[in-house]
Amino acid sequence: MATRTLPTATEILVVGGGPAGSYAAAALAREGFDVTLLEAAKFPRYHIGESLLPSIRPFLAFIDAEETIKNYGFTVKPGAAVKLNQFKREGYTDFIALNPDNGSWNVIRSEFDDLLFRHASKSGANVFDNIRVTEFQFEGERPVSANWKDANTGTEGRISFSYLVDASGKKGVMSTKYLKNRRFNQALNNVACWGYWDGTGSYMPGTTRQNAIFVEALEDESGWAWFIPLHDGSTSVGVVMDQESSNRKKKASRAASGGSGSNLLAHYKQELLSNAPGVLKLMGNATLRNDGTPMAVKSAGDFSYSTPSYAGDHYRLAGDAGAFIDPFFSSGVHLAFTGGLSAALTISASIRGLCSEDDAQRWHTSKIATSYTRFLLVVLGTYKQIRNQSMPVMSDVDEDNFDRAFDLIRPVIQGTADVGKALTEDELQKTMDFCSHLFAPTDPEMHSAVKARLDPSLTSPDAPVMTESDIDRVLGGADEEAKIVLSEINARKPIHTMYNPTENFGVEEHFGFKAVLERGRLGLVTSQTEL
Repeated sequence: MATRTLPTATEILVVGGGPAGSYAAAALAREGFDVTLLEAAKFPRYHIGESLLPSIRPFLAFIDAEETIKNYGFTVKPGAAVKLNQFKREGYTDFIALNPDNGSWNVIRSEFDDLLFRHASKSGANVFDNIRVTEFQFEGERPVSANWKDANTGTEGRISFSYLVDASGKKGVMSTKYLKNRRFNQALNNVACWGYWDGTGSYMPGTTRQNAIFVEALEDESGWAWFIPLHDGSTSVGVVMDQESSNRKKKASRAASGGSGSNLLAHYKQELLSNAPGVLKLMGNATLRNDGTPMAVKSAGDFSYSTPSYAGDHYRLAGDAGAFIDPFFSSGVHLAFTGGLSAALTISASIRGLCSEDDAQRWHTSKIATSYTRFLLVVLGTYKQIRNQSMPVMSDVDEDNFDRAFDLIRPVIQGTADVGKALTEDELQKTMDFCSHLFAPTDPEMHSAVKARLDPSLTSPDAPVMTESDIDRVLGGADEEAKIVLSEINARKPIHTMYNPTENFGVEEHFGFKAVLERGRLGLVTSQTEL
């Protein structure tokens, strides 16, 4: 992108120009720090992850990028329809019912990411694409410089730095090459395949829900399918299933065809035809772009992983470089922004002497781990419904992270007498069940009807959390519709912070520190300090 000479030294080096890296670079540059951002690919470049949560809007507003995205022309996402049971209607989460400005977007990531990359430059960062970081040099455990290579000219060089943000995506240079600490979640060992279709229908056309994404569980319980309309007239349609089921189906298809099939394209079409009736109906007579060619269908695996630490001596991991989770809840860009902002504010705090570098590292790791765990339990709860089976996850959930992520419901799930005991598999299973109600088969009209006939204190989002047994006791088991609505309302309470991210940054305490989200003062303060 840039034609300037790459510097030999910078205060802060950001590796990776995706959402996490561009966000961190913009936030830090706006504070007046010397920031250099290196991106390996030539922008714009392709990336999956097209459906965004409403939470990205306050993130974007903080770095003055919201209007840029809002005015670009991306497809407005008014909500999400989720069908987890083929024998029940889909649930609908309405983003815009209370405020039309609360909607999100479905985006073509090459264009969305390019806008963020350029915004980092406008914010004062020195940005360069087509520059691949090949190696880091260290003093002890602290990275101090990086070798780079220009993919276009072959030119090589070295840049020294005081702080590093590794936002290098799934490649995760620090995590995979040096720390070697990436851990894959075996309960979410999934693979996806997807393509782009022209001429599809849309969800509930002519209503306020038009262009909402549609997600449905596959009929054979092996996974789920997505339907995401995009602003270029195409629709992204994908299938996610566990790796074992995918391998088994491909093997059976090859055997049935005498060993000549099943290629990825045939496998993809067969799953849509056989197991995703709702998506198939929305597709109508659509045509697949590049049908019959290797370009028609893309695939990816290894959907969920994390690390025990997201920070070290003068470095931070952000976005997919540190952790990634199955895309069911459209959490990718949210977690990327979370990592980018946390990296920026903890580096700023360290530079400004607002806390020790050790405290800044601990805060960043805790923030990322907590955010990841919230999404992990929601996704696992959803998969438990899709697959109708128990999912042992003890090895994938750290107890401290669980406490911080779900401190609101742990006493309720455990029972008062058990508070303080070690996290158990039963508690995790109950939490997954609790979180699964987030996608209950409801719609806004159903919510209105139930709220009209119940005590307002029961449906208030600020009321104490109720478990399923609490709801049964209050309702007497006679009003099934009210039970579904209350279960959904209560499931949203412990994860409401996902939708108010920047506000949550300022209130959520980690190791005695809270974030300061004010331009010119970005950093950390002790929880006793008056902001």
